[in-house]
Amino acid sequence: MGEKLRQETYLPEPDEGDQVAKVYDFMQAHEDAGRGRPHVPCYLSGGAPGDRVELPVELYRVLRQVVTALQEGLAVSVAPITATLTTQQAAELLGVSRPTVIRLLDEKQIPFERVNSHRKILLRDLLSYREERRARQYAALEATAVEDDEDIDVALARLKKARDEVAKRRNSGTS
Repeated sequence: MGEKLRQETYLPEPDEGDQVAKVYDFMQAHEDAGRGRPHVPCYLSGGAPGDRVELPVELYRVLRQVVTALQEGLAVSVAPITATLTTQQAAELLGVSRPTVIRLLDEKQIPFERVNSHRKILLRDLLSYREERRARQYAALEATAVEDDEDIDVALARLKKARDEVAKRRNSGTS
């Protein structure tokens, strides 16, 4: 366990494709049986009888994402991140500028602690904000969807109303 943590990128190995496919199919079958989650606990096992440990749900989710990416021929990068971030790290994770993160903090959209003159953001809070932001974006996209059988004038009026609501939220700072 003394290995120093660093960012690593793993490439799909062509000669391991069958093994990755078996793991992918195994996980998919268990999720299908459990309606999206494995219906029984999953275990990591060693070579000796009784040498196994149950995988926590979060570790299963990480493994699932890695296996899916490798199955699709994609490379996977693993980058350890501290649980407390600087505003610059938060900006990079959100894909926005540092001043944007500072504005979000000042508007109390993301909780933070001040350590001396520095703002520190808990990774959990930042990820929660990111998920909420995505949900709002998807809701906004859904509100602009036009049904095939919808009257064009009704659709345009509904879209105008949705745009007005977004502009109103943006102006009030609750985007």
